Amino acid sequence: LFRSLKNTSAPCENSHKSEPVRLQRTIEMDSQKNGSTGADATVRRFGFIFPMASGHINPSLPIARTLVQQGHEVHYLCREQMREAIEGTGATFHSDIDELTEMYEGRTVDLFGALSDVKKEHGLEHDSMIQASLKLKEIMLEQMLPGAIRWLQKVDADVVVCCPLMNQEAVYAANVLGLPCAGVFTTAGPGSLPPSMIEFCGAAGLTPEQVMEQRKQFQPLKDCLQRLEAKYGINLAIDDSFKPMGKLDSVIKSALTLVTTGEFLADPVPPELEEAYEAAGANIVYVGPLLDKTGAKRAAGHKFEHEDKEADDAPKAPTARADENPLEALKAAKAAGRKVIFASMGTVVTGDSPDMGWTSRFPVDGKPTGLSGKELCQAAWGGVFDAFGATAPEEGPLLLVALGPQADALDTLQPPPNAICLPIMPQVDLLKAGVDLFMTHGGQNSFTEALSAGVPVVVCPGFGDQPVNARKAVTLGVGLQIERPMPEVEEVALAEAASKYRSDTAVALNEVLTNPAFRAESVRCADSLRLAGGVPRASQLILNLATGAAAKLPPGALPRLLGQSGPECTEIKGSMDAFAANHAVAMAGVKLGA
Repeated sequence: LFRSLKNTSAPCENSHKSEPVRLQRTIEMDSQKNGSTGADATVRRFGFIFPMASGHINPSLPIARTLVQQGHEVHYLCREQMREAIEGTGATFHSDIDELTEMYEGRTVDLFGALSDVKKEHGLEHDSMIQASLKLKEIMLEQMLPGAIRWLQKVDADVVVCCPLMNQEAVYAANVLGLPCAGVFTTAGPGSLPPSMIEFCGAAGLTPEQVMEQRKQFQPLKDCLQRLEAKYGINLAIDDSFKPMGKLDSVIKSALTLVTTGEFLADPVPPELEEAYEAAGANIVYVGPLLDKTGAKRAAGHKFEHEDKEADDAPKAPTARADENPLEALKAAKAAGRKVIFASMGTVVTGDSPDMGWTSRFPVDGKPTGLSGKELCQAAWGGVFDAFGATAPEEGPLLLVALGPQADALDTLQPPPNAICLPIMPQVDLLKAGVDLFMTHGGQNSFTEALSAGVPVVVCPGFGDQPVNARKAVTLGVGLQIERPMPEVEEVALAEAASKYRSDTAVALNEVLTNPAFRAESVRCADSLRLAGGVPRASQLILNLATGAAAKLPPGALPRLLGQSGPECTEIKGSMDAFAANHAVAMAGVKLGA
């Protein structure tokens, strides 16, 4: 019944009351603009469903912009904090809180949906957020699914585009309605998930086997899985994602999964996981980093509480030289022959995540350990100031520091006169414009954005895939890493760890800036990433889903580093073969804990 909804105008039980009658939508579009050969083209509607997570939504924005510029409609279902960036693409914003009423109505909205209230409803008040989410994710999926289905009907979507890591309800809603779904996979491919899942379980003080046992004993979960199968035909098992470790049903159930890195940077995929995806016919394509145009608005650092406060009442982070435009300052510095160092510690550790944010200490075996987000960031920024601080604004390198949204971002840390410190910086624009060195937390987007611009890095990782990317930077010769200190939570131990971290960061920054080998390897990586296709290729693959074309470009139309290449890139491919081989050898040594 649900699969037939797309092809009928008859009302149904789950239809939105204002569901428009489906009309043939055609417009005149310039063939040079959209690549078509005819004068007429059908306007397609795309339903984008993404989380309130900058690193997951940002790669989707240039795809949305491209589709809108080609004359298509893009609708986003997301959180209010992302509205400005979404509407900047020309897409239409819709609030997930307003649409997913089964999930949010009568509950307190939090960073993880409404997890706090759902925990209480199932007697899990004493579980950590991580531990509870491992038991409740399908139960929350069940409550989000009706609203996602209604919303896709309401906007009359032809294709669903989503984050397969955090918005699995989008994939199943698309399946129920018979719509093709494309996932935007924002880590280093399927191989990134097994170690991340082990770390995620470990943060709750559990092994994967213990998580599995808890799930098996949790009766509300078993009841939920039965209801999902009976009502929607969704067949999920207790051990999904664990056998094999890291397997995502959302990847298997999607018509296309776009990975936002190059194949040479992908994390190694365990054989059993690779076999599972191959057997299921998963369509996974590496398209490289998805970079927006210069001046585009991106989702950046934010706090969840912003939603419940008037903007004028929200605390403002103190800034240094706040009246200066960082991009113009960079251009002026480069014109004067000065170096430019850019520093950003990302959006999660500077945000208010209860487990991984500004005031949090990363849980190990369920116990908060090591430097807090604030202590980590301030020590890293202090390393930048120690390494390159000058006594006057026009002396030494120009230092650009993205602080994030916290009111006490700098606190007692005093920036030197040659530093510009702001809550938000236009990261992609700065990297493209000529940064000489990037100190980064090593998130997937930041890491590949730096490499795509040929910028060497010093990686100060926090959690998740960031330590893996830090080790990649070292293995590939594009930078150095400073491991996150994990001392006991004791005043003297924390102070000593922060001081050493700050000193080690300063040493690494000087080494990478003064050694030209790091820059040379970064430029080689940029050459390789360009061959992955980026936004044009990703947009075309998604558009192909709407038109019924195969989700791939014609042979030779868009060359890839590994595999067949078009005649227009024969010369480039020849010079890159040795590079690919070298990277394959290098990546063989990049394993968790190596």
